[in-house]
Amino acid sequence: MTLSHTPTTDVRRVSERIQGAQSAVEIIEYTQIAGSDNLEVAAKLFFANQVGMRLKQVRVVLQNGAAQLESGVMQFMKGNIEADTTVGGLGGLAKKMLTNALTQEATFRPRYRGTGEIYCEPTFGHFMLIALDNEEAVLDKGMFYASEGSVDVGVAMQSNLSSLMLGGEGFFQTRISGRGWAVVNVPVPASEVIRYTLNNEKLSVDGTIALLRKGKIEYRVEKSNKSLLGSAISGDGLLQTFTGTGEVWVAPTQSFYNRLRYESVQSLVRTTGTSNNQ
Repeated sequence: MTLSHTPTTDVRRVSERIQGAQSAVEIIEYTQIAGSDNLEVAAKLFFANQVGMRLKQVRVVLQNGAAQLESGVMQFMKGNIEADTTVGGLGGLAKKMLTNALTQEATFRPRYRGTGEIYCEPTFGHFMLIALDNEEAVLDKGMFYASEGSVDVGVAMQSNLSSLMLGGEGFFQTRISGRGWAVVNVPVPASEVIRYTLNNEKLSVDGTIALLRKGKIEYRVEKSNKSLLGSAISGDGLLQTFTGTGEVWVAPTQSFYNRLRYESVQSLVRTTGTSNNQ
């Protein structure tokens, strides 16, 4: 007896991919999800599909390579892959606990080595990929999701008093460095993130909508005008500024989504500053 089935349309597609030397990473999108047998769940899925929300899943392919993932995000894996959760003794444990307490990342970040495939938990969240070439990037707290094994995940302390006290990002952020790929969580769809390339230029942002900076970028907080009176008149107050040569990621729609959670639709018609809506 032969089992056969009618071919169906593939509901998965790869939206972004980076190929490394011994590994690759992909962001998979489910173009349609309609498998629930529960009407309440089906109703939620219907509205999610209507507004364009897509279920996503990170897939890592190892070719005698290594990767590290945030704790708890791995769903299943296939192939000759071993998981390593050692922390390097008491000294390594203390360093990891301090680093991750400061950056709000997981304390135990398992590393996977070998050849095969790793699939992470599906989510409606948003991801973006970064390629590092012997350089570093500074991320907002909690953004790190996964990386190639060659990428180091550490702590970046604010470099000046203005960003330390007034930046709204806290004293510490997450720093990733080295050569390889990384996956980061972003608060808005990747298509809504603007990647600004600065060439000895300055970018000023009202509010905490800057997600990432890479390259030789100096971050500080400045008054929008030279005088306090001018800042009061303009209504902008303090601005996050990024100066130098490199890349800065900005999520302009993030503050609007935050307002949408707590305000009426009618109130969203008017324009307001972002600094008070984070």
